[in-house]
Amino acid sequence: MKPKYNEAFREQAVQKLLQRGDKTISCIAEELNINVYTLRNWLKQYRPHTMSEHKSTKRPIDWTPEERLQALMASHGLKEEDLNAFCRAQGVFPHHLKAWRQAFINGTHPVAPQAPSDKSLRDENKQLKKDLNRKEKALAEAAALLVLQKKFQAFWEEKAS
Repeated sequence: MKPKYNEAFREQAVQKLLQRGDKTISCIAEELNINVYTLRNWLKQYRPHTMSEHKSTKRPIDWTPEERLQALMASHGLKEEDLNAFCRAQGVFPHHLKAWRQAFINGTHPVAPQAPSDKSLRDENKQLKKDLNRKEKALAEAAALLVLQKKFQAFWEEKAS
């Protein structure tokens, strides 16, 4: 008979799994006396909920200077553990906050990298196709020479016999 686990136990097990550090899933499963596959299934069930929450958060590069300033003010003075929790909730990393703080100190703000123009992409694509075509021809020539060499050797071996 399969053991039944209540929802609170499942949530605690998944939280422990997410905070495992360098421990393996099987190690955590042994500690909790749970089958590894059961624990993996719980993690799979948990992830779609967390991923849908993170989809609504913006990428750090998309934050406006005002939002960055608000985040810096809200995170100012937080201890490392609280800062990490704040960053997870906001969808950023502590190094983003450090970079934003430094940018405000310097009086600059990071600019999103410009997307390459259509013409440059077309030119690059054309050059890559040209290189690929040249390499395919060279490969075909090398294969043909190899086949001819083998046939030549087989021909002379037949003549010698």
